[in-house]
Amino acid sequence: MDVCAGYEPMVEATRGGIVESMHLGAMAIVDSDGRLLASYGNSDLVTFPRSSMKPFQALPFVEMGGVELFGLNDEELAILCASHTGTDEHVRVLKGLHEKVGIGLSDLQCGVHWPTDKETTLAMRMRGEEPNSYRHNCSGKHSGMLAHAKMRELSLENYLEPVHPVQQSIRQTVASMCGLHRDDMIFGIDGCTAPVYAMPLSSFAWAAAKLVDPKDLSENTRTSCEKITHAMTSYPMMVAGPGQVDTALMQVMEGKVVSKGGAEGFQLIGIKPGVVSARSKGIGICFKIADGDLTRRATHLLVVELMKAFGLGDQVESEAFGPFNQPVLRNFRGIEVGTMRLARPIQFFE
Repeated sequence: MDVCAGYEPMVEATRGGIVESMHLGAMAIVDSDGRLLASYGNSDLVTFPRSSMKPFQALPFVEMGGVELFGLNDEELAILCASHTGTDEHVRVLKGLHEKVGIGLSDLQCGVHWPTDKETTLAMRMRGEEPNSYRHNCSGKHSGMLAHAKMRELSLENYLEPVHPVQQSIRQTVASMCGLHRDDMIFGIDGCTAPVYAMPLSSFAWAAAKLVDPKDLSENTRTSCEKITHAMTSYPMMVAGPGQVDTALMQVMEGKVVSKGGAEGFQLIGIKPGVVSARSKGIGICFKIADGDLTRRATHLLVVELMKAFGLGDQVESEAFGPFNQPVLRNFRGIEVGTMRLARPIQFFE
């Protein structure tokens, strides 16, 4: 079996004028009508979006009136869609959400890890404080699943089981947004133990396009998508955190773009209608880096080049986005030793 099937060279690192390393990848760019605008590698590559699924996992809860039932604000809705870095601010919002819903720390089944925000981890260690599940990057998503179960008076103890009505609703919602039958998605278990599904990149890119441009969806789904994207773009710090590309991109784009990364080199970007041009439709971008892109350097380069390709270069070339726009490779003395670049330009179909 060819483990690289469906991928092609996407991002190159050079040294001394030659290619030293490369990241293979695949990508699909789709508009809200379902039209494939551009691709890299196999646009129908079947892969797991991982945490890029989070806005869609929150969607049925919003559709069923959960936001209104529990009086959640936009900050709290944003963290339901988050892979947050575990700062004190994230914990503050989670505790407030839990109080409104009537759930607690012990209900979370996401596990425990130290905050990915280094300053928070250092401060906790200095205080002698151990992490709990509030610090887990998926605790917002799990809080949303628990709130969904609470709203429907369902069991909280087994809310992660694939047969639980909450997970069944999520599976159906994700499939519907992707234009697929629910049984056509491959089941997997995410790092936080929640169910996750694999589908073609192009299908999930279409879902992303509809999330930011839900013009053809039912009134309830349309309104729910708008609530989610408004919350994410209004509180990007809740969606990720300091020093994270999703937060920085949504900040510099000022409501024009929704961004949500996933583990193992997956990235979702939604560009809202009317941003690229006065009559442009919503655009969904999904890409997967074959090697998992653990340092996120390929992802950062791709985000910059994609925004430039859509005429949004000024924002990603701003000082605020500077940490993620580093095409020049430097050694520990600051000397230029190479570059990061696309293996080939992004080419749009006619």
